[in-house]
Amino acid sequence: MPVSLTQSGNTNRHFQNHILSKIQKNPKKLAHQNHLPIFATCTKCNKTTGGGKLYVDIREARPLLVFSYKRPVNHDGPFFIPKIQDMDTYNFQTFHKTVLADTLTPVGVYLKLRDRFANSILLESSDFQAGKNSFSYICCDPIASVKVENGELRQEFPDGKILSEKLSASDNLMQKIQGFSSRFELAKTHHKCIQGGLFGYIAYDSVRYFESVEIAKKDGDLEIPDLQYSFFRNVIAINHFRNEAYLFCHSLDENSNLEEILGLLQNSSLPKYKFTKSGEKTANIPESDYLELVAKAKSHCQRGDVFQLVLSRRFSQAFKGDDFNVYRALRSINPSPYLFFFDYGNFRIFGSSPEAQLVVENGKAEIHPIAGTFKRTGNDEEDAILARALSEDKKENAEHVMLVDLARNDLSRNASEVTVEKYAELQFFSHVIHLVSKVTGKLKNQNGTLQAVADTFPAGTLSGAPKHRAMQLIESLENRNRSFYGGAIGFMDFDGNFNHAIMIRTFLSKANTLHFQAGAGITAASDEKSELQETYNKLAALEKAIASAESI
Repeated sequence: MPVSLTQSGNTNRHFQNHILSKIQKNPKKLAHQNHLPIFATCTKCNKTTGGGKLYVDIREARPLLVFSYKRPVNHDGPFFIPKIQDMDTYNFQTFHKTVLADTLTPVGVYLKLRDRFANSILLESSDFQAGKNSFSYICCDPIASVKVENGELRQEFPDGKILSEKLSASDNLMQKIQGFSSRFELAKTHHKCIQGGLFGYIAYDSVRYFESVEIAKKDGDLEIPDLQYSFFRNVIAINHFRNEAYLFCHSLDENSNLEEILGLLQNSSLPKYKFTKSGEKTANIPESDYLELVAKAKSHCQRGDVFQLVLSRRFSQAFKGDDFNVYRALRSINPSPYLFFFDYGNFRIFGSSPEAQLVVENGKAEIHPIAGTFKRTGNDEEDAILARALSEDKKENAEHVMLVDLARNDLSRNASEVTVEKYAELQFFSHVIHLVSKVTGKLKNQNGTLQAVADTFPAGTLSGAPKHRAMQLIESLENRNRSFYGGAIGFMDFDGNFNHAIMIRTFLSKANTLHFQAGAGITAASDEKSELQETYNKLAALEKAIASAESI
């Protein structure tokens, strides 16, 4: 039942005065977001819930509080009263230092910091052609986080406060993530690089929070959160063009740990550990069964259920030692626009993805569909002939045009002036040749980044077209939850900028086992054995990285 501020007497009048003072202190904050999330508690049983929203009429500065919540089972207390202290924002000072980086490498910096700071992350790019891609980032000391696991949203704040709530079908998850993000204020410096924000991932199975698609927990589920983002005290940005490193420390007081960070970077020793495989690689589905799945997918295409369907296989490899060596080998074997290593303690996600899920910069959104794949031979002349054959292949081009149209439609839900800036360009990667396009649009709402994320997730290149029906078929045909595979990983700042890669060419490491996965885009014209081979082609670099890691 909606409850307004005027219905609960003195308590809500006190709350109203509190909100009015916050508006007067920071009108820009309220103008940036016309509603704020409210967490509330029952005055009788002290149970806490979320789901409230504070809508503010800025012209008259008259807050209106509207609640939408489900009353807990066996709860007979009075309606919920806002918890005023949960509205507070965290205003960080930013300390920074610039040092010469001619002897620093991203891998070296990460190795020096990871034993001192648990759950550190590394972001790199092999694409240094543009200045904005010439930075590598190492982040350490997470001091706030938000995650979704087993249907529960959990928020942890720098002052130790923890808020948890069960998500319902009516909840707007991205609105809640935006609410978490809006609690942080950073003092900016003059540096033109990422200084702070939320780093993390959205797993494929999160789609059930964005679309009416049921995702059941299947045998062999990898049991990682559906979504997880962290705010880090320290960010180190290495500028490869200028051979400089920018060290940032975000602090709620006058204390900075930059001298400690600098001391660790000046240490010449690099702690290293060995990596070895244990036993043989296993697959979740044998080749014969995958060929049958491709045949089923072709029949769905022929009946008109979908135009294209992406079905995948998962492989697992047990190991002993340090899986970071696999990342080191992979970044060398398969240099890509997105290189990443995210450590979450009991599991790690790392990879070398060629494809962006979504990029938003200053209100401009981009999707880069990759569809159409041929295996490289390693011979430049033969690869040139293959590239021409790929550009003329009817099946591969039909697949590509469908997914470009899907990207245009997805982006049009939240953007205007949607344009295909580049179409079906040939791009060469270490083991494959791809057809790549670029679709852009201008966001209609400057604060609508996360809604655009939800409405374009997952990438059509990992599901098929039409996307909704394709995801339903994936759920019914694949025998494992996709988990990380086909999700998105990267960074978002507090100003609406967003840059995530699709989690392909990616490992999930958990319980001393590496899991990696690849799919093939199947149409009515597909050949079963060719689609099976495509999954092997896409995983060739990962297989080679595992083998090479044993000699590091």
